[in-house]
Amino acid sequence: MRYLVRDKIFAIGDDYWIEDEHGRHAFLVDGKALRLRDTLELKDPTGLVLITLKKKLLSLRDTMTIERDEQPLATIRKKRLSLLRNHYRVTLVEGTELDVSGRVLDREFVVEYDGELLAHISRKWFQVRETYAVNVVREDADAALLIAVAVCVIRMAEKERESD
Repeated sequence: MRYLVRDKIFAIGDDYWIEDEHGRHAFLVDGKALRLRDTLELKDPTGLVLITLKKKLLSLRDTMTIERDEQPLATIRKKRLSLLRNHYRVTLVEGTELDVSGRVLDREFVVEYDGELLAHISRKWFQVRETYAVNVVREDADAALLIAVAVCVIRMAEKERESD
């Protein structure tokens, strides 16, 4: 299933819809203003919070956490940097690790588990610069989690670029 994201530069307090491939609202990204730390909520079309994304306050490396039902679900950290590709590691609470690699700032990257493609994030399908797609490849994959991972790594890469 392919999800369409109209890319905003993720200012806190900005809300935006993610649509499915049929143009229906699938998820709402709700930026929470006036919070001590960077916080976003991924909601379903009825307003139910599916996933909460938070920047960790104290960590050596830039880190964001993903929570579901107010319980930790995953932690995302920058893995390593090369000249052409960004690498992030997503560690789920049960120990499973997902790898995120590619050109995150260009919105051209993949999410993999043990070498198997779970999602492909790309702008190449669109002419509009501020639009990209999250193509969830596996039908049994958790689309909300993979979209949250994409939003997190893009946000982390944007913040890193701002601080450079």
